[in-house]
Amino acid sequence: MIDERIIISDLADELQVRKQTLFKVLKRIGIQTVMRREVSRRNQNVATITSSEASAIRDELRRTTGSKQPNQSDENSTTFCADDVGMFYLIQLEPEYDSGRFKVGFTTSPDGRLRKHRCSAPFAQYLQDWPCRRTWEKAAIDCVTNGCEQLHTEVFRTTSIAEVASKANAFFSIMPTMDASLSLIEDSEEPYIASA
Repeated sequence: MIDERIIISDLADELQVRKQTLFKVLKRIGIQTVMRREVSRRNQNVATITSSEASAIRDELRRTTGSKQPNQSDENSTTFCADDVGMFYLIQLEPEYDSGRFKVGFTTSPDGRLRKHRCSAPFAQYLQDWPCRRTWEKAAIDCVTNGCEQLHTEVFRTTSIAEVASKANAFFSIMPTMDASLSLIEDSEEPYIASA
C-alpha cells in the first residue's frame, strides 16, 4: 500500500505552527521532503511527507515543547511552539574598534546566533539577552534603537551600549512574564555565556 503524502503547509496549519518550525524538525529528525506539483494549488511545487513521517513530527513537537497537541489545548490559552519563544539578544560586534556598533534581534539559539555572527565579526561579544516572543521582536528593536544610527537591517551604532541595554531592560520589564516551562530548542552542545 502506498502511504498518502501530506503537504507541509497543511500539516503546519493542523499543528498551528509555522512552516519554518516544521522544516527545522524535519532536519533534526532526518526526514527528507518530496516535492510534487499540486493541482489544487494552481500546479505549484509543494513539499510533502508521508503520513507516518507526519506522525513522527507530531511526536517530536510534543516531546520538545512539552505541550499537548494544539487541538487539545485549553480554549482560552494561546499555543506557542518552541520556535515562537526565545531570546532577544544584544551583541556588540567590534568591541575594541567600533564599540558603539551592535546587533539586536530574536533567536531560539543564542549560542548558535553568536557563532554565526562571528563568521563576519570574529570579536563579537554576546552582551545580554531577555526572554522574548517572536512577535515582540520588531517593537523591541524599535524601542531599544531609538536615537541610534541604523547601519543595516538589525545593525546599529550608538554612543552608549549601556543606554541600549537600559532601554531593553525597560522594554522587557513591562512585557508579560514568560512561562518558565517554555524552553529553547538548542542547536548545539556548546553553552553560551551572556554577561550583564
